[in-house]
Amino acid sequence: MRTFVSAAAVILGLLLAAASVPAIWVDRNIVQEDGFVSLAAPLGKDTVFQQRLASAAVGSIDPAGGIPEPFAELVQPILDAAATSLTTLPGYPAAWEETLRKSHRLNFPASGAATSEAEPSTSLTLDVAPLVGLLTKQISDATNVPLDAPDQTLIDIGQPSQRQLVDQVSAYAPMGYALAAGSAIALLLALIAARRRWTVLVGAGLGALVLASVWKLGSDAAGLAVGGTASGNEVADIFKSEFVAASSERFGQWIVATLIAGAVLIVAGVILRVVAGAVAGRTSGDQRSR
Repeated sequence: MRTFVSAAAVILGLLLAAASVPAIWVDRNIVQEDGFVSLAAPLGKDTVFQQRLASAAVGSIDPAGGIPEPFAELVQPILDAAATSLTTLPGYPAAWEETLRKSHRLNFPASGAATSEAEPSTSLTLDVAPLVGLLTKQISDATNVPLDAPDQTLIDIGQPSQRQLVDQVSAYAPMGYALAAGSAIALLLALIAARRRWTVLVGAGLGALVLASVWKLGSDAAGLAVGGTASGNEVADIFKSEFVAASSERFGQWIVATLIAGAVLIVAGVILRVVAGAVAGRTSGDQRSR
C-alpha cells in the first residue's frame, strides 16, 4: 500500500509540476508588467525593428495639423532625420520602456497595472505614444512651436482572437503558484510514504527530464504557431518574431534548470541507494558475527 501511495504521489507531483512551471513563467515574464518590460526591452535595440518602429511613429504625426503653415515644410526634414536617429536621442531608452509599460497596461488590464488612462483594447496593440512624444519634442525644439503629444498612438500587433487568448492566460497563469505548492506537497508525501526513498528521488529525477523535453517541444510548437500568423504589418510581425525568440530563450533557461535538477535528483537517489545498501550490508554482517 505504501508503495502504491508513493508512486501515485510522484505521478501527481509531476503532473502538477508540468502545468505549474510554464504557468509561473508566463505570470512572471508576461502577465506581470516588470517581467514583460524586462523581456521585451532588448527589442528596442534591434536595428530593423527600430527603423520600422520609427517610421510608424513618424507616420502618425501630422505636421500640417498642429504647426503653422509657414513652418510645415520645415518639419518634414526634421521628422525624416529623427526617424533615422530615434534610438540615439537622449530620451529614447525611457520612451521605449514607457512604450512597453503603456502597451502592457492595454493588453493586460487584469494584471493590476491598469490605470484610468489606459483603457483595455480589443486586440493586441503597441502604444507608441511615448516615442511620438519624443519626436514631437524634437519638432518643438527645432521650430520653437509648442506642440502637444498624443495620449495614445496605437499599432495593432494581433487579432481579437489572440487578445481573447491573452485574457485567458492572464486569468489562469497566477494559478501556477498553487499548483507548484501542490506538486511539492505530493512529492513530500511520496518521500514519507516510500519504503525505498531512493526510488522516489530517481523517479522524480527521470520525470523532470521528461518534463523538460515536453516543455521544449511545447515551446517550439507555440513559437511556430505564433510566428506563422502574419498580420501584414511589418512592425507587428517583427515585434512578434523577436518577442517569441526572446521568450523561447528565457524559458529555455528554466528548461535547462529543470534538466540539472532532474540529474541531481537521480544522482542523489543513486547515492542514497548505495549508502543504504552499504549500511544494510554492515548490519547483516554484524548480526552474523554475533
